[in-house]
Amino acid sequence: MRHFEYARAESSQQAIAAHGSDRAVSSLAGGAAYLAGGTTLLDLVKLDIMQPHKVVDINGVALDEIERLDDGRLRIGAMVTNTALARDKRVVENYAVLSQALLAGASTQLRNKATTGGNVMQRVRCPYFRDGVSDCNKREPGSGCAAIGGVNRTVHAVLGTSDSCIATHPSDMCVAMIAIGATVVVQGPEGSREIDFADFHLLPGDTPAREHALEPGELITHVVLDAPLEGSRSGYLKLRDRQSYQFALASSAVIVRMDGNTIREARVAMGGVGTKPWRAPEVEAALKGKAASEAVFADAARLAFQNAIAYSQNGYKIPLGQQAIVRNLVDLTELADLTTA
Repeated sequence: MRHFEYARAESSQQAIAAHGSDRAVSSLAGGAAYLAGGTTLLDLVKLDIMQPHKVVDINGVALDEIERLDDGRLRIGAMVTNTALARDKRVVENYAVLSQALLAGASTQLRNKATTGGNVMQRVRCPYFRDGVSDCNKREPGSGCAAIGGVNRTVHAVLGTSDSCIATHPSDMCVAMIAIGATVVVQGPEGSREIDFADFHLLPGDTPAREHALEPGELITHVVLDAPLEGSRSGYLKLRDRQSYQFALASSAVIVRMDGNTIREARVAMGGVGTKPWRAPEVEAALKGKAASEAVFADAARLAFQNAIAYSQNGYKIPLGQQAIVRNLVDLTELADLTTA
């Protein structure tokens, strides 16, 4: 049995001071870790994958509010639960894609505990990372990636992969947020700063153990969503092996603003297929100004996967990911037509 020191913080400053900022030690190898909902951390501690010497409980830190800012953006405290965020009236009305993505993830019990900040910080569900014995560069840098030549059907990517890691990012919420556009606000030993959501999660490259842009000791305090796109419709479509409590094989978060049958603006992101939440600007550019049709959608969706790399068991994700984009666009533009008819 491993032992760790426990500290409970009442403010972000207390939490950061208790955590420390040792660059040489990660929570995988004995560093400190922040505890929010615990739905990832406690799971990995029990599996002995994460081995923190100190756990800093931030449940006493007042970061559980959702606020509309004067410029129309929505500021979400890091401790807001996934359930509270999904059910918030402002989210349901102005960011339907986010509400749908949250409700598509995990289970009711987990959503009641999981937090916004914790969801952003989710660890991969690759079984080779979690078994504690297989070669895994994310867990043990330099050991190799067993997934590349092993079982890679479900939680492994076709976009953003490298010779060091092919694990998908598991979050549904993050796919919606990168489609909306957002900023991650963090506080650390050197003060506060903001990170564009698109830059927060890192591609594996040669250093898959570094998954995000946080510096040692930094704490996520808020996620700020861009102002909603006026006159738009949005939706999240998740394709998976079963309808509940299952990670995406492919998903799409789509926001469209229509003028009659013409797409004036589109935002498209994908989950289940990339090593990070995956925005598809090439798809967005191909859709802009076009008359809505399934053929146009299909041509645009193919562009998202022009640089995809299929592995031994997950090549089906390329056409499935395209279908996720097309089906979502068809649904959203048909709804727009009904509204303007």
